[in-house]
Amino acid sequence: MSDLPFLDLKAIQQLHADSLRSAFERVLASGWYILGEEVRHFEAEYAAYCGARECVGVANGLDALVLALRALDIGPGDEVLVPGNTYIATWLAVSHVGATPVPVEPLPNTANLDPERLAAALTPRTRAVLPVHLYGQPADLEPILAFAAAHGLKVLEDAAQAHGATYGGRRLGAHGDIAAWSFYPGKNLGALGDGGAITTNDAGLADRVRLLRNYGSRRKYHNEVVGYNSRLDELQAALLRAKLPHLDAENGRRALIARRYLDGLSGAPVQPLEVSDRCASVWHLFVIRHPQRDALASELAARGIATMIHYPVPPHLQPAYAHLNLPAGALPITEALHQQVLSLPMGPTMTLEDADRVIGAIHECA
Repeated sequence: MSDLPFLDLKAIQQLHADSLRSAFERVLASGWYILGEEVRHFEAEYAAYCGARECVGVANGLDALVLALRALDIGPGDEVLVPGNTYIATWLAVSHVGATPVPVEPLPNTANLDPERLAAALTPRTRAVLPVHLYGQPADLEPILAFAAAHGLKVLEDAAQAHGATYGGRRLGAHGDIAAWSFYPGKNLGALGDGGAITTNDAGLADRVRLLRNYGSRRKYHNEVVGYNSRLDELQAALLRAKLPHLDAENGRRALIARRYLDGLSGAPVQPLEVSDRCASVWHLFVIRHPQRDALASELAARGIATMIHYPVPPHLQPAYAHLNLPAGALPITEALHQQVLSLPMGPTMTLEDADRVIGAIHECA
C-alpha cells in the first residue's frame, strides 16, 4: 500500500495546472511584474469574497500582521493580548513592532483563545486583542469584540489558516478592525510561494498598509513614512486569482473528509477538537488529542500514514521568548495541548478511502 502524505501539494496544483499556466503566461506577456493589474484585481476579488471593503496584498502572512499592527499605531510600550496556543508568527508580529505579547489560554475543546480569560490579562498598557482562527475554525469573535469595545481596544484577526471560514454566517475578513492573511503554499488558498494580505472595512487602515508596504511611498521616490518592501508579487496574485474560484469547492471537500473522520473516530480513544455552533470551519487542519501522541504518530508512520504536530513547542517556551519569564507550567492548558495534539492527513485531493485508512489505523493502534 502506498504512503499517504499529510498534504499533497503537487496534486493540489495539478488540479489547477491549466489555469495556473495561463496566469503565468498572462503575467509574462504583460511586461509589468510589481504592483500591477494582477494585484489590483486579486485585491478586489478577495475583498469581495471575504465581504470586506478593502484588501491590500503584501509579501507574506507575518508582514500582514506586522503592517496591520503598524497601521493600528501599536508599538513600544503597548501590550497585545494573544493566544497562548498559536504558531509563533502571531507573537513575532507583536514583537516586531516593539510591543509585548501577553498570552491568554485557549479553550481546551476548540484550542482557540478563551474570551473569558481576556479580563485577567488586561492592563493599562493593553491596546489590542489578536485572536487566531486556528486550524481553520474561527475564534469566538462575539465576546472578543464586545470585550474590545468595552475597553477601547483594537481587534486584529490572524486568519492565516481560515480562508473562507464563517462566523455567525459571515465569512471572515471584516469582523474586527482588520484581518491578516497568509497565502503560504500549504494554506487553503495557497500561492506557489509566499504571499499575504490584509482585509478591512476601514479605508484609512487599508491606506496606511498600502503606504507601509511600498517603502512608505505613494509616489515613486517620495516617502511619507518609514515603510517596508512588502508587496504581493504580481505573479503570485495571478496564481491566486486562478485558484480563488475553486476555494469553496476545495473547502467543501475538506469538510467531507472531516465529517468522515468525526463519524469514523467516534468511539476511538482519541479526542477530535470541537467546532462551535457559531462557526463553519474550513478544516485547514484536522486535529485530534491523544495522551500518547508521539507513540500514536510513530504507529501511523509505520503504516505509511504521515501526520504532523501543530505545534510541538508553544511560543512561551521557545528560546525567543525566554525574556518574558514564562516557565513550563505558566500556561498549563496550552502546554497540555502541545503535548497531545496530532494533525491527521487533510486536503482537497484526499479520498474517503484515504480517510477510512487513517480511521482504521487509529482504531488499530490508538
